Amino acid sequence: MDVIAIFDVGKTNKKFLLFDFALNLVHQEEKLFEEIRDDDGFESDDIEGIVLWMKSRLTDVIRSEDYQVIALNFTSYGASLVHLDHLGGRVTPLYNYLKPMPEGLPDEFYEAWGGVEEFSRITASPALGMLNSGLQLLWLKKMKPALFARISTTLHLPQYLSWIFTGRKESEYTSVGCHTALWDFDAMQYHPWLKAEKIELPEPVSPSGVFDVSIEGQMVRTGIGIHDSSASLVPYLKSTDRPFILVSTGTWCIFMNPFNREPLTADQLRRDTLCYMSIDRHQVKASRIFLGHIHDMNVGRLDDRFGVTGELYKTIKIKSKKIAKLLASRHGRIFFRHGIPPGYVDEQADLSHFLTYADAYHQMICDLVDVCMESWRLIIPADDKTEIVYVTGGFARNDTFVRILAARLPGKRVYASQVENSTALGAAITIYENAVGRSLPPVYLGLKAIIEND
Repeated sequence: MDVIAIFDVGKTNKKFLLFDFALNLVHQEEKLFEEIRDDDGFESDDIEGIVLWMKSRLTDVIRSEDYQVIALNFTSYGASLVHLDHLGGRVTPLYNYLKPMPEGLPDEFYEAWGGVEEFSRITASPALGMLNSGLQLLWLKKMKPALFARISTTLHLPQYLSWIFTGRKESEYTSVGCHTALWDFDAMQYHPWLKAEKIELPEPVSPSGVFDVSIEGQMVRTGIGIHDSSASLVPYLKSTDRPFILVSTGTWCIFMNPFNREPLTADQLRRDTLCYMSIDRHQVKASRIFLGHIHDMNVGRLDDRFGVTGELYKTIKIKSKKIAKLLASRHGRIFFRHGIPPGYVDEQADLSHFLTYADAYHQMICDLVDVCMESWRLIIPADDKTEIVYVTGGFARNDTFVRILAARLPGKRVYASQVENSTALGAAITIYENAVGRSLPPVYLGLKAIIEND
């Protein structure tokens, strides 16, 4: 079977997937890697182990009699850089974007480039420390000058994974444009601070390009990789020409609007709103909330309160009449009265008047969606013309969540998307036409309309 191979290297799970030419998933496997320690003792992904695993898995599949690997691509998380010396060796560990930035280190830098608010606006990058991958270069230059001096080339993680197989030192727009503090969204080019600091990066190219690479004696058309959040948008962008908003759910809920052309405001930046870049070099305004973690913490409290175990909440359904009653009778939140508390659970919330677990869970989700709407509004322009909302990820299967969300969005058609592995699928679609030499086939999104039935 002719297949497209994808490595999807997430922060937690590392996946190897094969798609046929109709973009059906025909093989998937996952690998967990224990974190190692970097040169400062902070947790770090085991990049050496990941690379060895990738080489082994691809070799096995190429040598197998079941599959013919025609194309290969990569997708991975952002805010992670790999620094190479002139011989191609890694100069540093793969630093974790959760590693703390020394307090005050970027202050002088921000001041030199117009202040933190203006710099953040131009680069569409809230000041997030190591989550701004460009500032990792600044940190290296100031804190580890001997290591910095050895760097010949710096690649974002998806492009490093590609380099392992292609030997091509590339940069592409989605990885450069994801809250890196590297890209000037006004001028649509690298920000001049890089030249001032004598830092050179490869000029970005389209992520749809491929190179012919011989792997185990077989010619494989290989892509240069794509940032995972941008990849997750691709199946939807390629399936419709109508404006939409994507609600990507999981541990984080990320609201993405690929059709909002308004520049970021200072208020949006302060509230953790940023811009990604689409494969077509358009800004994607995005906001987020720690949805999955907040949900699980509060489910734990409900489980304790009602003496249940397991995942009872997954069995709970909700009718539209119940939603209407919930929304009409509410005089304020019960679970998140003053927003999301530091520990994610409001211990003072009075649960005594809930007679059943289902009643309490319905109210909790109603309150949580209410908080989500604050993030939603950050990506909605004054002249919003979107009619379609796609909900993907774990909460697309949560009947209570999607129904209450739909009730809060009158005038929009809300769909739960059951497509699996949208990030890997997006990476396959991105290179499909150049790698396979055919027009893109219809993309199955597994859409289910959320309609309020009594």
